[in-house]
This record gives sequence, structure tokens and C-alpha cells, in this order.
Amino acid sequence: MLTNGNVLVEGNSGTAYEFDGTKLKAGPFIGVGYISLIPLPTGEVLVGGSEVYTSTGKYSTSWAPTIKPFPSSVTRGSTYKISGRQFNGLSQAAAFGDEDETATNYPLVRITNLATKHVFYARTHDHSTMAVATGKQIVSTNFDVPAGMETGASSLVVVANGIPSKAVSITVN
Repeated sequence: MLTNGNVLVEGNSGTAYEFDGTKLKAGPFIGVGYISLIPLPTGEVLVGGSEVYTSTGKYSTSWAPTIKPFPSSVTRGSTYKISGRQFNGLSQAAAFGDEDETATNYPLVRITNLATKHVFYARTHDHSTMAVATGKQIVSTNFDVPAGMETGASSLVVVANGIPSKAVSITVN
């Protein structure tokens, strides 16, 4: 499932198609045979491990995670709880039989240092639920601030199915 709500389908012909629920739109040739399609936290799709597919259109803001209580200051190497809505996205997003499970129905925490623009991903764990399309239900996860990340003013987003929340401001100590 792409961030615009369409589904990327790999055809037997080697052509990728975007399906919008009613029609297939031919996309690029991605190769014949089994080609893995891996959704990335940016909303793009890694095709066959070497190319990136970017869909057209934009996601609905109602699909994005929202952050409610969050720590305004975090310390490198420490664990914090964060809560909000839609942390697990609207679907598992990707699968290929039992051979390639690349689901994205779990929250990613992305922290960007405002001075350097360097991006860090925090390990998430102990999610309150793995359910998708949780709507207005408040859910939570824990995240580990990377021990080697840069300190200072930063922004934090929760990403699910490649769709980011609005950024919140934090300070990394």
C-alpha cells in the first residue's frame, strides 16, 4: 500500500501497476520474476533492493499518526514512552505470500537534529497494540534514544506506513 492509498502491484509482465480500487495504471518495468517490494519510512518503495519507486499524490492528513503526550527533553541512551493515535497505520502495507513479509504496521520514531539536519531512528518496542486503523484510540510505544546521536534542538515524528505525524519539538541531551 502506497502513502496515497493506492496499491503497488507487481505484474507477471515485469511491469508495476498502481491500483486505485477501480483501475490499474501501468508504472515502470521492474523486472520479470520475483522482485521484492519493501515500503520505506519515507513513503517510497524499494524495488528489488536497488531502485526506488515514488508514487504520485499525497496521503490524507487523517491517515497520519498524531502525537499526544511526549517528552520535551530526552537523554541519549534512555527509553521513553510516547502516545498518540494511528501509530500502526491503516494496514500492514506489504506482503508476498509467506516469502516476503515487509509489514509496516508498527511505529517508527524519527528524530532530526535541527542544526545539522541529520536524521536518527529510535528503536521502538513494547507497543500497546499491533492493531491497524485504531482511529481515535490512544496507543503508545516506547522508544530508545540512540546513544550516539547528536545533542541539541531536534524534531520528532512518528511514522507509520511511510506517513509521518506532524513534528514536535524536543531537546536531546
